[in-house]
Amino acid sequence: MGNRLIAGRDFTWTDTYQRSPVAMLSENLARELWGDPRLAIGKQITANPKDPWREVIGVVNDEREDGVQEKAPAAAYYPLLMNDFEGDAVAVQRTVSYIVRSQRGGSQGLLAAVQQAVWSMNASLPLANVRTLQEIYDKSLARTSFTLVLLAIAGAMALLIGMVGIYGVISYSVSQPRREIGIHLALGAPQRELTRMFIAHGFVLALIGVACGLAGAVVLTRVLGSLLFDINPLDPLTYAAVSLGLIAAAIAASYIPALRAMDVEPIEALCAE
Repeated sequence: MGNRLIAGRDFTWTDTYQRSPVAMLSENLARELWGDPRLAIGKQITANPKDPWREVIGVVNDEREDGVQEKAPAAAYYPLLMNDFEGDAVAVQRTVSYIVRSQRGGSQGLLAAVQQAVWSMNASLPLANVRTLQEIYDKSLARTSFTLVLLAIAGAMALLIGMVGIYGVISYSVSQPRREIGIHLALGAPQRELTRMFIAHGFVLALIGVACGLAGAVVLTRVLGSLLFDINPLDPLTYAAVSLGLIAAAIAASYIPALRAMDVEPIEALCAE
């Protein structure tokens, strides 16, 4: 699995065959009990008040058990063969999960080789529930991934509708004062200044809308927080990217209609007035 040994040592075959009273802890359990994983080495733990105390010989990094979306549980690890464990004079772990690390992972050839190796020792030993680690990982995320894909589609549609709405509203607001634009042009106002004025107007409206949207998003993060793991719901990079995208859409929505409005003939505007 590639788990990292944080302090102490791993189990040995001597620990198993001699049924040594030893145990290993996960990092979070060691921190919960003694604050520092290194302080756990040499301490004593027991799984049952009637069991003998067992010496902690090692601490390993936390390992998730119920999918990557759940926090790693506090765990204690024991050898496969022990004396006086949870009321049994001799405790034997008969159901064992083995992890094989190979470049041929997931192939039928590797499975056949493992089956041959196991059955050469004992033909009655079954190999059940053979899966790759990627399959386990994908299955643990299946429901969350499906939900997030639907939310992503809905979010993309909302973003598209929002950008189209911004463009339509600002285009309409810019197209209204065509006569006023014509009069300004007739009086010698430079087109660049008029275009800048409309863009600034759209920019201010976009800032107000983005501020309201950010406030609503911060409130709704509590709902989405249950679908996220190892990610801060208040991710500043995501908020900044979406805000900049909407502001850019507003600027484009202001710039294009403003250019069209600049095409009005000053003489037509004066005649209309």
